[in-house]
Amino acid sequence: MSPTVAVIAHRKKTLGAGLDRLRVLITEEGVGDLLWYEVPKSKKAPKKVRKALKKGADLVFVWGGDGMVQRCADALADSKVPMAILPAGTANLFAGNLGIPVDLEEAVRIGFHGRRERLDLGVVNGEHFAVMAGAGFDAEMIAATDGAAKRRLGRLSYVKAAVQGVGGPLVPMTIDVDGTTWFDGMASCLLLGNVSTIAGGIEAFDDARPDDGWLDVGVSTAKGPVQWARVLGRMAAGRSDESPFVRITRARKVTAKFGSPLTYELDGGDRDSVTEIEAEAAPGALTICLPPAG
Repeated sequence: MSPTVAVIAHRKKTLGAGLDRLRVLITEEGVGDLLWYEVPKSKKAPKKVRKALKKGADLVFVWGGDGMVQRCADALADSKVPMAILPAGTANLFAGNLGIPVDLEEAVRIGFHGRRERLDLGVVNGEHFAVMAGAGFDAEMIAATDGAAKRRLGRLSYVKAAVQGVGGPLVPMTIDVDGTTWFDGMASCLLLGNVSTIAGGIEAFDDARPDDGWLDVGVSTAKGPVQWARVLGRMAAGRSDESPFVRITRARKVTAKFGSPLTYELDGGDRDSVTEIEAEAAPGALTICLPPAG
C-alpha cells in the first residue's frame, strides 16, 4: 500500500528549484495521498502537522530552517511518524549536524530511502527543541537579529548581533542539574544543547550527541568584548570546556532561576522573557530520516 505523505512548507523559504519541483519529486516516488500545507510563518506549522497526523500521514517532509523544524518536531514528538528535513532556511543547523545536505533531490531521497532513527529532543518549559536553547546573552543576540539581516548576511548576522550585545549585564542565576545546585552566581548566558554545532558553525558542546539521552548544559560568566572574544575563540577551537568563563556539564533535568526576567530562545526562535526555565532531555522522542550509514 502506498504511503500517505505530508509536506509542511514555509512558503518564504527556498531550496533548489522550489516547491513545484518538490511536488514532482514526491509524486515520482509513487505515494498514495499527498497532504500539502504551506504556511507564512513557522509558528503556524504545528497546527498543520497535527492535521496531517489526524489524516494518517506515514511520513512528514518539513521545508524550512531550524525554526520550522523545531515547531514541527514539537508537534511530531512521540508520534513515531518520521520527519524528513528539507533544509530550506537561513540556518539549517539540525540538518547539518545530521549530515542532511542542502540539496533538494538528495534530501527527498533521504526522506524516502534513508534510514529511520529515533533521536533525542530537549524540552524547555513544555516545548521541544532539536538543536539548542538558551537564555540571556544568547537569546538577546538572536532576538536582535532581524529577518532581513539573516537573509542578507546569513551566519554573519549573528556575529554582528553578538558584537553589539557583548556589553550586556550579568544576571544572578541558580542552576540545578538533576536535583543538585550546580551553579549559583552571576552569569551572562545559559545554553542547553542537543547537538554540538550551534550558530555560526561554533562547536559549543564538543561531545554532544542527539542520541545519548542527555542535555549538555553550559553557563558563561563572560562580560564585555574581551572576555567574550576569549570564549568564542575557545569555542571555535573546539575547547569550550577550557575557558575560565565557561562551565559545562550534562544532565537529564535542569531548573534555572534568574534574578531578573530573561529572553530565551529555542533553535533560533526567541520567546518571551521568563524568570525560570525547566528543561529536560526527551530521549528518542523524534523519528528522523537520515542518510544511509557508511
